[in-house]
Amino acid sequence: AALEKKVKNLLEVHNKILVHLHKSKLCDPQETLDSLLRFKNFYKKYSADISELIQEWHESNHSLLFEGAQGTFLDIDHGTYPYVTSSSTTAGGVSTGLGIGPKSIDKVIGISKAYATRVGEGPFPTEVFDQILKEISSRGNEFGATTGRPRRCGWLDLVLLKKAIFLNSVDSLCLTKIDILDSFEEINLCIDYKDNKPIYKRFDGWMQNTSQIKKYLSLIHISEPTRRRGNSYAVICLKKK
Repeated sequence: AALEKKVKNLLEVHNKILVHLHKSKLCDPQETLDSLLRFKNFYKKYSADISELIQEWHESNHSLLFEGAQGTFLDIDHGTYPYVTSSSTTAGGVSTGLGIGPKSIDKVIGISKAYATRVGEGPFPTEVFDQILKEISSRGNEFGATTGRPRRCGWLDLVLLKKAIFLNSVDSLCLTKIDILDSFEEINLCIDYKDNKPIYKRFDGWMQNTSQIKKYLSLIHISEPTRRRGNSYAVICLKKK
């Protein structure tokens, strides 16, 4: 009865729009209701109390992987407001969004590109606008997955990365797309700010193909020829605990 009432109330409004604005036919309330009811059993197969389901899996010692969407600084509470999304994109969103207590989360893996990107407006201190932008954008295929808009690109901001690690209680960091920087003779990393402008530390690029590297030691060894020349080197080797 409640559904039938809602359908009739909605169609009173939308039928006027369909007829007077779009010059379309009226939608019959009973036909619309019957159509909705045919999907009732279909919906039931894909509906559940997610919190209860996760609790059941957790108590059965299942391994659960939660994947976050979008970046830390698009978070509605901790992001660069007002240039944010409408949800919690930090690791805390697992608890608020899915109903699992924070103590039940065993490990948080942070994922960052070897450079920075952003879609749309908002602050971006390390953004670049020259040939570097074109090269990163082209090699990294930096276009919005949904909109297809070109992403803004820039150097990796270690200040923001450090804050993101703290906000999410990151246990380990996965650095992706290192190979996009293979052809750069010089690479910049933002290490601090002064008067709201980024302070960069400049490194010599490795100028070698890293796309096929699959082992940690191979990533370290690729830097040896450059290190012998006494130059600073841009590969950041994170020491294992």
